[in-house]
Amino acid sequence: MFDLGFERVADWIKGRGHSSVALQMPEGLKPRAMDFAGRLNEMGVSAIILGDPCYGACDLDRDYKEWADALIHFGHSPIPSMGDDPDILFVEVSFDGDVGPMVAAVADSLPSRVGLLATVQYVGCIPAAARAIEDSGRVAVVGMGDARIAHPGQVLGCNVSSAESVSGEVDGYLFLGEGDFHPLAASFACDKPVLVLNPISGETRSLDEKRDRMLRVRFAAIERAKDATSFLVLVCSKAGQTREADARDAVDAIRAAGKRANVAVMAEINPDALLPYDVDAYVCTGCPRIAMDDAALYGKPMLTPQEARIALGLEHWDDYAFDAIRPDQS
Repeated sequence: MFDLGFERVADWIKGRGHSSVALQMPEGLKPRAMDFAGRLNEMGVSAIILGDPCYGACDLDRDYKEWADALIHFGHSPIPSMGDDPDILFVEVSFDGDVGPMVAAVADSLPSRVGLLATVQYVGCIPAAARAIEDSGRVAVVGMGDARIAHPGQVLGCNVSSAESVSGEVDGYLFLGEGDFHPLAASFACDKPVLVLNPISGETRSLDEKRDRMLRVRFAAIERAKDATSFLVLVCSKAGQTREADARDAVDAIRAAGKRANVAVMAEINPDALLPYDVDAYVCTGCPRIAMDDAALYGKPMLTPQEARIALGLEHWDDYAFDAIRPDQS
């Protein structure tokens, strides 16, 4: 169902004359790393598996040259604004099933003008989904995002500009993919209904209730942080998540409000990494998922940059927006 494209990878390595490569895979593909590396070793190429967690192209290993001539990054599309390294090959692992019948089956629950969205594994399904929607008498719209987005209709957890680009043209969205984080980002950014269709299971679900629940959680975190007198502003050192300017702005705003603020830089932001720091609240300028999805793991409020400004009284809750990383930020 998901092909890792060994022949393509082998041809690319041979064509460039590399004798060693590093393999970087997301967690779901790592069980296949041993076999893939073994096949490369058999053809005379030294293959090294990079074992650190990898959640997206924003996790691209910038130090791969310490281990190999080239990097093969699986499961994600490149982020164009991060630049192009000729010694890095992105292998977009794509779903090869037919979503047309699934979309046709739920077409009656869609609005008259539908924006189509997908994670990179399912962007290849968008044309079939669009045909099914059009066949039902509705209008299908596919937007192109900013310079962090590689494909029309594609959304990242940190950037849903493909959805934003057509927000004025649609009444709602159909998201093709698994999980809720990506479609929730679109729902927050565009304030329109999103129906999720999982191409693997065929399951469909609305995000309305989950969106409302998350808004209540975020409001509670902001309210708790209003009493904080000390903040740790977190900067992620990963290639596609480093927002130093946002971190500096957050520190300046916190200190201007008469509170204490310091900056910590780390590759992996997690509860154990923050245990040594005695502060009242955190501001995360790395992946928005840390604050939005993982907030319950932290014993203290974990805020996005805008949420910190709301807690400080510099912005209003009515203007709340989902945190996003833009091309000029990382």
